[in-house]
Amino acid sequence: MKSQQNKKIIERFSRQIVLKDIGILGQKKILSSKVLIIGAGGLGSPVAEYLSRAGIGSLGIVDDDKVSLSNLHRQSLYYTSDIDKFKVKIAKDKINKINPNTKVTIYKIRLNNDNFKKIIINYDYIVDGSDNFATKLLLNDFCLGFKKILVTGAISKFDGHILTFDFKNKKIPCLRCFFQESNISDDLLSCESEGILGTVAGIIGTIQANEVLKKILNIGTGLDGYIFILDLLHLNFRKVKLKKRKNCICR
Repeated sequence: MKSQQNKKIIERFSRQIVLKDIGILGQKKILSSKVLIIGAGGLGSPVAEYLSRAGIGSLGIVDDDKVSLSNLHRQSLYYTSDIDKFKVKIAKDKINKINPNTKVTIYKIRLNNDNFKKIIINYDYIVDGSDNFATKLLLNDFCLGFKKILVTGAISKFDGHILTFDFKNKKIPCLRCFFQESNISDDLLSCESEGILGTVAGIIGTIQANEVLKKILNIGTGLDGYIFILDLLHLNFRKVKLKKRKNCICR
């Protein structure tokens, strides 16, 4: 029975396993990894889908929102029939159909200082798909304190930003080195006020999933200490080096 199960696993992930940078050992790393996704919306949907398809062993999803009609043009896990249902519940059901071997744990809550500590300790990789700076900075601070790997994404209009922080490395800057609270507004991340092309969310979320897999496998060139900026209207891409800010908490 176990031999038959192993054959199914090898067949399911055969197109990954054949890659010289992954192989059987790499796939085992993916299968044993634990990833937490904050936000099951435009970014969290493709992240959850592609990580489950890649074979992530344990996936946590945090969101307290329900599916609305205006979500459907960019949040790929949801259908019209899912409107007014909790996103985490629908996401779990969809992922179980994609890959029943991925263990999905859902948290129908809004993160805060009191509840996050109990959740974050169970995961190695944190993906930020949130749509407000308060949550992003909270994730930054907790991941810094617990030495987690954080992959942050942000989208607006036709643009996207991706940042990766491996907080085991004390030399890299943190999110507060780039975003300073006095200079930021949640309007910058508001799809309602600023608008967003649906494909932008899918592209940025897929890149976030790709960065997580690279971290798990320890392959390729990462974004530690950099921000990847994408202008998808004019197809301009930049990777900008970040510097530690004087007197930042990551000093």
